[in-house]
Amino acid sequence: MRLRLARRSENALLAARLSAHSPQRGEAVSVWLNRRQFLKFAGLAVPAPKLTSAALPAPADQPEAIYQLPFATPPGPSTWYVEQWYGNTIFAYYLRSVIYGEGQGLHFGIDFACPCETEVRAIGDGVVVGADDLSFGSGPHNAIVRHPNGDLSLYGHLHRAPAVPWGRTVAAGDLLGYSGDWLDNVGCASSPHLHLEIRRPDRGHAVNPVHLIKADWHSAALGQALGFAKDLSDPRRWQTIEDQPETTFGGRLLNDFARLWLR
Repeated sequence: MRLRLARRSENALLAARLSAHSPQRGEAVSVWLNRRQFLKFAGLAVPAPKLTSAALPAPADQPEAIYQLPFATPPGPSTWYVEQWYGNTIFAYYLRSVIYGEGQGLHFGIDFACPCETEVRAIGDGVVVGADDLSFGSGPHNAIVRHPNGDLSLYGHLHRAPAVPWGRTVAAGDLLGYSGDWLDNVGCASSPHLHLEIRRPDRGHAVNPVHLIKADWHSAALGQALGFAKDLSDPRRWQTIEDQPETTFGGRLLNDFARLWLR
């Protein structure tokens, strides 16, 4: 219940901040946030026919999942759950030029809703190479771990400074810090969640954590239908949690769709 009430406060705060940059954009985002996936903007979204399972593309071969979830507890309404996937999400589409422009308009991590002070744990063995390194974003506090294969995992929006210093060796499951709230890190009454990214060794590319973390992802969303923006010119592309593009930071927008429908 607390997380649900927090979402309402987050909607109003975010819409107000966006309105300061662009009144029209702030108004549009406010409407969307209040109606979630049922938004239909005239000229931008049209009703979509349902696709049968036979009409959907077969999934491509995916890399092996080698990491674990960043929590020690199972998903649930009072512990944690996925509230935004990696990739071409509806939320990212509407904020593609406001928040996510450097990441090609995509949401380049997974957001886990969880109460502030939820323990955040390393998804794999590695060395802490960033502690409050805000060149990665995801403030007010974050931690970055480099894994033996060169991957970087980033744990963003922590409530306070990481529990481990730069240079510390950690094992999978070790405590790194505690989750926070990027909009209200004092009262934790707006948007408490953990933002998790996996980046390539060059740090300039982010990849879909769904393929690399061992998890029952559909159960982790607690049955919520968290939608993706759909391009009418290619309506089957990027519509599942598995089929999402790699992010190249500084690259062109990938989701600047001329015609859109939402599901």
